[in-house]
Amino acid sequence: MRPFEYFRPSSLADAAQLGAVSGAKYIAGGTNLVDLMKLGVEQPDRVVDLRDVLEQEIQELEDGSIRIGAGVRNTDLASHPLIRRQYPAMSRAIVAGASGQIRNVATTGGNLLQRTRCVYFQDVSRPCNKRAPGTGCPALESGGLSRGLAIFRTSEECIATHPSDLAVALVAFDAELALWRDGQERRLPLEQLYTSQESAPGRETILEPGEIITAVHLPAPVDGRRSHYVKVRDRASFAFSLVSVAAAVELDGDTVRGVRIALGGVASRPWRARSAEQAIQGAPATSANFSRAIRDELTTAVPTADNRFKLALAHNLVVSTLEELI
Repeated sequence: MRPFEYFRPSSLADAAQLGAVSGAKYIAGGTNLVDLMKLGVEQPDRVVDLRDVLEQEIQELEDGSIRIGAGVRNTDLASHPLIRRQYPAMSRAIVAGASGQIRNVATTGGNLLQRTRCVYFQDVSRPCNKRAPGTGCPALESGGLSRGLAIFRTSEECIATHPSDLAVALVAFDAELALWRDGQERRLPLEQLYTSQESAPGRETILEPGEIITAVHLPAPVDGRRSHYVKVRDRASFAFSLVSVAAAVELDGDTVRGVRIALGGVASRPWRARSAEQAIQGAPATSANFSRAIRDELTTAVPTADNRFKLALAHNLVVSTLEELI
């Protein structure tokens, strides 16, 4: 491991200043960054530890919305009564995402900023456009390993997938981020955090140097909404999604009054299935309608020969999840 400077600031202002310089990386739980440093993928000149400056509380606000501090540990978030009662898909997503030991250390903000687990990204002996732009993407070459990678392409240079289960559930619930920079906090829909990667596959978020996620905001829960998170993977643990779905439904009799669908394991960011939502909302809550809507959503996918199975998997997973919710 290369030598690096280590700082543990006591204020957001100091953390922002220390993290704004070239070669600096933030760390909270360290469950992703430390692994990448060991592999040589990340080689920061400076590591800024945020554990003393991040919020670590879950608060229900006056309007019924929930503010989750970026420093809240995954275990505490998954087990919190408010989350389990009002956003059960989030609890399920967190538990599906990692072992108990990792959840005890990993933080809410850090979970959203995980980098891909693509084997080529993590192997510094191989070319990778995300790690070293312009070197190529072996996954897109003949014989490349692409089974677990994206079917929705946000870049023609890279088909790596985003690994966070929690991010998928939060996108389904229209979560917003509180971002701190230059002494001010701004709000940003979580869905807008992730870049399209069309021009720069190595840049995964819109965060500027020195900008820090301080909290996640969940809108007030909707009466009668049911939600669920389902993840399909190769092993029951220590495996990332082949396809996952976070879904929420509100019914008015036999009609779908509201629906949210987000997919994981299919793109470089959590994939909100908005066209499918539009087709289902206001229609009868039938398997045929669910099937037609998600099939149309998947027409924009561009799978490889090795991950074409994800089309059927995503279709069946969405339909079965919605069927269970109704």
